[in-house]
Amino acid sequence: MPGGRAVTAGAGVRRTRQRGAVLETLGRCGEFVSAQELHALLAEAGAAVGLTTVYRALRDLDRAGLVDVVRDETGERLYLRRPTEEHRHYLICRRCGRSQVVDAGDVEAWAERLGETTGFADLAHTLELSGVCGPCRPSGDADRG
Repeated sequence: MPGGRAVTAGAGVRRTRQRGAVLETLGRCGEFVSAQELHALLAEAGAAVGLTTVYRALRDLDRAGLVDVVRDETGERLYLRRPTEEHRHYLICRRCGRSQVVDAGDVEAWAERLGETTGFADLAHTLELSGVCGPCRPSGDADRG
């Protein structure tokens, strides 16, 4: 798993076979997945990585900025490998879980203005946006956007 190992090493995360497997498998997922779903994918692929190790690896990868994290409607954390180094925001379908990256310029500008007006520095933020995607909407809702 050279791709995962090189990325984790470059981000200051200690390189391990398990973290490499987690990052590589997460990179193949097109949508956000839970730690349990990721663990099942690893097991299907024959990787001997325990669930506790998956949780630890995801925590470390999140801290290193290598994954994006959102919460579903139950509060469970879902993960997606971050394709770029920049902070991203997503719109998540509450029915099927499909995710879509949104232009975050307005959010970032708002956070910066909020820091300036409150006197806070080094602001960090989490923004959760959810809705119902087009394919999941009942046909009568299509005109209501």
